[in-house]
Amino acid sequence: MIFELDRVTKIYGRVTALKNLSVAAPKGAIGLLGPNGAGKTTMIRTLLGLIAINSGDGKVLGHDIRRERLDIRQKVGFVPENECLFPGVTGLEFVRFAGQLCGMSYGDAMQRAHEVLDYTGVSEFRYRKVESYSTGMKQRIKIAAALVHDPQLLILDEPTNGMDPAGRDEILKLAHDLSHNKGMSLIFSSHLLPDVEHVCDYVVVMTRGQVIAQGKISDLKRIHRQRFQVRLKEPPDRFSLELRAAGCLVEPREDLLEVQMNEGQDESILWQIAERIRVQIRFLRPQRSTLEEVFLTAVATGTEGA
Repeated sequence: MIFELDRVTKIYGRVTALKNLSVAAPKGAIGLLGPNGAGKTTMIRTLLGLIAINSGDGKVLGHDIRRERLDIRQKVGFVPENECLFPGVTGLEFVRFAGQLCGMSYGDAMQRAHEVLDYTGVSEFRYRKVESYSTGMKQRIKIAAALVHDPQLLILDEPTNGMDPAGRDEILKLAHDLSHNKGMSLIFSSHLLPDVEHVCDYVVVMTRGQVIAQGKISDLKRIHRQRFQVRLKEPPDRFSLELRAAGCLVEPREDLLEVQMNEGQDESILWQIAERIRVQIRFLRPQRSTLEEVFLTAVATGTEGA
């Protein structure tokens, strides 16, 4: 497991940010989802040992979150959502300093800083002051600083927030490469569901300081046995008319038809109509839930149960 939390509670004044939270996540790329105020950032700070919890226990990479905070931070890289760059220093100096903070010698930190700056795609800007960087460049410098000590786990808190489409794509490609090609475990916290789905294989959904759903994305996106995607060899006009006449809802989607059947109907009606009007079905599959549907259903259920 990457991390395990057991009945963790964290209270800020009158606000209970984490409420008897128990959760464990396997190695790999973990998406952390939840509406504003769900407790995602508090959970991340708890995992890093940056805050003292009121009750409960936990481990990160096998280290106790109460007694082994330094050990955790030496094995974890963290990319915060907020600005954390020091004005007046170059990108190289910032990343090298991050390495020294993790206990690396000056020479080792400098060598490693050059390597991670090359990897994150900002090597040509390494000698520029960080305040001159674009939003996307600043984010990649932050990632480079989080990678400089070669962590086992990288935590990214809203890593694409406020970025233009090109910069967002670069960050997503970088995160995907780290998790799927470099073998690094990630916790990817974001409110942008397509970003999570692009990078992660597993999600944890939170609301009101509790976990309300978790699992592999492929398992959570259930198959709808009465919703199908269909592609024909011939133009779909008559096929659509026949389906509507049979009481089905039909929506064109690019080169596909999305068909919603009534209760009691199944895919056999598609084959029957195709045979009757002599058209050829080239592609047929049941439709799955989107990650958005999974998220909204989980949050609605969690809110009702609160």
